[in-house]
Amino acid sequence: MKTVYRSIVLLLLIGAPALFSGCTRVQPWERESLADPIMIFDANPIEKGIEEHHLDYREGSAGGTGAQSGGCGCG
Repeated sequence: MKTVYRSIVLLLLIGAPALFSGCTRVQPWERESLADPIMIFDANPIEKGIEEHHLDYREGSAGGTGAQSGGCGCG
């Protein structure tokens, strides 16, 4: 009986996140709102570039920054 209970709990722990993950398809006409400038985290790209250059120099590493406002619906 104990193994059945553990199996059920394990199934719920693995299955629940898959069921409630919230994946959806983004329709082409909805992508316009996802590509809106308000979706960009940093309003001033020059200031962001200077900050990234400073961090690259200080940390000794580069990269890891992505593009925002692509409109693909990835999230």
